[in-house]
Amino acid sequence: MKISLELLLACLAFFVSFNVTAIEPDWTTYNQLLKDYVKVGVTDDIPLNTVNYSEMHRDKRFKQVVKQLEFYDVSQLDNKNERLSFYINAYNIFALKMVIDHWEVKSIKNIGSFFSPVWKKPVGKLNGKMVSLHHVEHEVLRKMDDPRIHLAIVCASVSCPDLRNEAYAARQLDQQLDNQSLLFLQNTKKGLFIKGNTAHVSKIFGWFKKDFKKQGGVKSYINHYVPLADNIEIDADINYNWLVNKN
Repeated sequence: MKISLELLLACLAFFVSFNVTAIEPDWTTYNQLLKDYVKVGVTDDIPLNTVNYSEMHRDKRFKQVVKQLEFYDVSQLDNKNERLSFYINAYNIFALKMVIDHWEVKSIKNIGSFFSPVWKKPVGKLNGKMVSLHHVEHEVLRKMDDPRIHLAIVCASVSCPDLRNEAYAARQLDQQLDNQSLLFLQNTKKGLFIKGNTAHVSKIFGWFKKDFKKQGGVKSYINHYVPLADNIEIDADINYNWLVNKN
């Protein structure tokens, strides 16, 4: 049986296209959950994207998303943006899972203790191996040297950056991370507010100050999104509200 050159080329194009687009997981189900359960709200006078944990923890689709993480072969991720978007999504899914597994907890920190903090508790599997939130954040994401991750990973708390109602994706990751930074810094209740000659900012910028040095320091990083006067001093002192970001 003869195969035409046109058919052969069409088949080749199909397989090449499949391999290119099959690198990242298909986040369709996760996107649907975010659209259904993440809504704009206010908690303790702080505007934020809230999560309907009461409904999400009963939704079978959430378990499907967690299983997707467990069995996905991370060796398929072949560039930095693919790895960043995957592990940011993984962190956010696992933070949701930690709260859902202990629903109706008032604060994610209540799941742990001083001697056994929640961040180091096993939360789920990646590539078949059990991991913690600490591992995903500190052993994977921070080592990729992009401080914008701190405005993208969400520890299920009111003062965290907002959980987006869409998954992160490599093809639009830079836009998403820049947008996250801008939105967080525009929130005067938890991101940034200026009083006199001081820019009061989230404690995130104090906790991870050395990570922002790669961008010229905290002030330089902020100035990229929200222009600051030369005489402005930075103080990472906005009170951190650890209540669960529920609606």
